[in-house]
Amino acid sequence: MVEAETIDGGFANPVFDAQSVFRAVMDAMARPGTVQPVAMLARPPAPLSPVAAAVALTLCDNDTPLWLDPSLQASPAAKSWLGFHTGAPLAGTPSDAHFALVSKPAELIALENFAQGTQEYPDRSTTLILQLDSLASGADLLLEGPGIEKMAMAAPTPLPRHFVEQWKQNRSRFPRGVDVILAAPEGVACLPRTTRIKTMEA
Repeated sequence: MVEAETIDGGFANPVFDAQSVFRAVMDAMARPGTVQPVAMLARPPAPLSPVAAAVALTLCDNDTPLWLDPSLQASPAAKSWLGFHTGAPLAGTPSDAHFALVSKPAELIALENFAQGTQEYPDRSTTLILQLDSLASGADLLLEGPGIEKMAMAAPTPLPRHFVEQWKQNRSRFPRGVDVILAAPEGVACLPRTTRIKTMEA
């Protein structure tokens, strides 16, 4: 059964499907807070979600070490499926990862544990792919920064503990810092490290 789960459920049309998802991610990264639809192009084994899996299949390859959260680490089917379809080696530690795939964001370790890049090479940081239940039913967040005309709103859920405070620290490291891709049934939204996040109460 695990063997079948490993092989089945990848992109039916790898080139075109990857191009479609890549466009959605790039548009979301250029316009933080906007939701870009992603078709259900992948059928991964649990606990991977179709949208998060599609993003991983699009961005990860044999040159991009991938860190998995404990829930995904505990799933032989998910690990094998990702390995088969992306070729990405598993990162030994968060700081070694080019990408991090997180199925339970509420239990995520602190953002500072991931690769932050350097002043000279800020792109050598981890991009986190957070698998969410929704991009619209969480607490309202106000977003400001490049790519946002005045202010945008987002309401993703679930998010890591103390996320807004962690994000302030992440922004303070600029040009270093992590970027985040939010993957939910509605599609993808992105939080590049340049984005400022405030709560409605702030």
